[in-house]
Amino acid sequence: MEKGKMVIERKPAAWLTALILLAIFTCAGCAKVDEQAPYIAHEFMLDTDIIINIEDSRAPQISTAVFQRIAQIEKKMTLFSQDSEIAVLNAQAGQKAVEVSADTHYVLTKAIAMSKITRGAFDPTIGPLVKLWDVGSGLARVPGDAEIQKALALVDYRSLQINPDSDQLHTVFLPRLGQVVDLGGIAKGYSGDEAKRILLEHGVRQGIINLGGNVMAFGHKKDGNPWRVGIQNPLAPRGTYLGIVYVSDKAVVTSGGYERYFIKNGRRYHHIIDPTTGYPANNGLISVTVVADRGIEADALSTGVYVLGLTEGKQLIDSMDGVEAIFITNERKVYTTAGLKDCFQLTDGDFSYE
Repeated sequence: MEKGKMVIERKPAAWLTALILLAIFTCAGCAKVDEQAPYIAHEFMLDTDIIINIEDSRAPQISTAVFQRIAQIEKKMTLFSQDSEIAVLNAQAGQKAVEVSADTHYVLTKAIAMSKITRGAFDPTIGPLVKLWDVGSGLARVPGDAEIQKALALVDYRSLQINPDSDQLHTVFLPRLGQVVDLGGIAKGYSGDEAKRILLEHGVRQGIINLGGNVMAFGHKKDGNPWRVGIQNPLAPRGTYLGIVYVSDKAVVTSGGYERYFIKNGRRYHHIIDPTTGYPANNGLISVTVVADRGIEADALSTGVYVLGLTEGKQLIDSMDGVEAIFITNERKVYTTAGLKDCFQLTDGDFSYE
């Protein structure tokens, strides 16, 4: 499909993940079929497939409004355009402050807050390292130690200067030449929050929004039960789930090194870079799923916790109110935080609880 072209359809296409299929087909075996079928809207944005699943007579118009809002966010925060606010900010690194919109100011402010919470495991200034490894571009390579050390010197969320949120201009400054902000680990979460806000403002009280695995499940199913969200099996093809988490009004976001990677000399290198080492995170985890009230926090936390690893990551999540997580290790062990004890069902016998 041509990038940016909208496709809206009444039934799921064959490529929809099991995650969405679980959410849609919740009445299998029911004697009565609802008169109004779920409406599925799909578009490729934010470098991923975005799917909206709602039931409303105005669903086409409402879905269009959601996609327009996500397009606004993408235009401001993408790295794939020289004209985006983030691209301009990066181009002016070490030279001058840049005025940004309220959207970008808010996401950058939240990114810094999440960096502090994760003790730098999530860092929006990771851009120099991301560019250096270039995983997923087809041009990925293993950089030399000197290159990594040079890029590491530019990665420091504490150096990012953001003026307070007020009636004044929203300005941001990167003080070091060559610094690069990359909001790829948080912008989708914010987009999911904004999508939910728009749907609620239009009177839609229940539905699913999937932004390439960043899921916002709001409201309940029509029968009053929570939504069923499938958790991807990181060792199997996309759409193969290893368990189901039952949620209402929650964001469910998974991070892992199993989709974007390359292999060199028999070793796998994935795209989630550890800001402290400059190398892809390597701590025994293959995926982390975070369940939280807001997508912007779940998105950043899933990356940060994946980098922190099982012990530190679980300790962090346990210390936070309203946030839960599922950890999958290389040994196919599954760890969940206490709040998911009755909300997560392991369905794949190749994995086991710890």
